[in-house]
Amino acid sequence: MNKFCNNIIFFVLVQVIVIALLIASSSSEPIKGHHDDINSLIPYFKTWHVHTINGLSNGKMLLVHCKSKDNDLGIHNLTAGAEFSWQFKLSVTGRTLFWCYMAYDNFHAALNVFWNNPIFFNKCNNDNCIWIAKDDGIYFRNFAKKVDELRQTWGQGPL
Repeated sequence: MNKFCNNIIFFVLVQVIVIALLIASSSSEPIKGHHDDINSLIPYFKTWHVHTINGLSNGKMLLVHCKSKDNDLGIHNLTAGAEFSWQFKLSVTGRTLFWCYMAYDNFHAALNVFWNNPIFFNKCNNDNCIWIAKDDGIYFRNFAKKVDELRQTWGQGPL
């Protein structure tokens, strides 16, 4: 088959799957253990939220600079307890990636804060990914395990 026919078949299959999911999610009784929300079934239709929170002690200011391949979200100075957050939808290519540089005093760290992965989605409680800067490093709130996981320790000195 030529490329045009393959594209038409793919489009029709996607539409059939979406319609089937809409029908399944419109049931008046949710299936035990499953969400009754189409957004929880298809991450590409969801609006995702990433939160970076200043959890540093003694009123320390946190510098946060986050980016994706296409978007520079700017530099933000967060006071103690403040947060910088943004929202977006997944890229249809499946390559959504955001990363952040964070710094305070003479310490700095850089890390990925969002990537397209179903296991990661589950840890984000299926729409909110929370990163907390603490005195010993950057933590990720794992909703699946109900813990904050240390993901990146601070580097010392100039970058």
